[in-house]
Amino acid sequence: MSGIARVEVVGVRVEMPSNQPIVLLRESDGERYLPIWIGAVEATAIAFAQQGVVPPRPMTHDLLNTVMEKSGHPLESVLLTELKDGIFFAELTLGGEIRISARPSDAIALALRNSRPIFAKLELLDMAGIDIPAESDGEGAQEETVERFREFLDQITPEDFIS
Repeated sequence: MSGIARVEVVGVRVEMPSNQPIVLLRESDGERYLPIWIGAVEATAIAFAQQGVVPPRPMTHDLLNTVMEKSGHPLESVLLTELKDGIFFAELTLGGEIRISARPSDAIALALRNSRPIFAKLELLDMAGIDIPAESDGEGAQEETVERFREFLDQITPEDFIS
């Protein structure tokens, strides 16, 4: 697919002092990061999926996943499509070429539960992506990235993404 890039979930962080969760995505074949402010429940769902935590009762994302599977339309991929008025938008692609609009946090939680790819439109990455060049490839690279991202968070607010 042209005009899109694959992204990977780096993790969920909490911005201080507002205590607002952010999911941080990284361009797979690039140096751009995409921070998306999300709700606490969605942050938990994403963190659980990343860590392989299976709750004793299915969460909403687990239920939706089961419905998609049983109906014959499993999740194929997620596409982060745009940022409008400070709000990010995403699209689920299900089996049978079905496309459904979704919140990015829900879409990401579903993709992680199903080991499905997450993509972002290049124009979205151009608009809201943050360049954080890799300075090393050693063991400390991830810690350095997290530290640079924390420094970035100290200087930015959600209003910075409103055009």
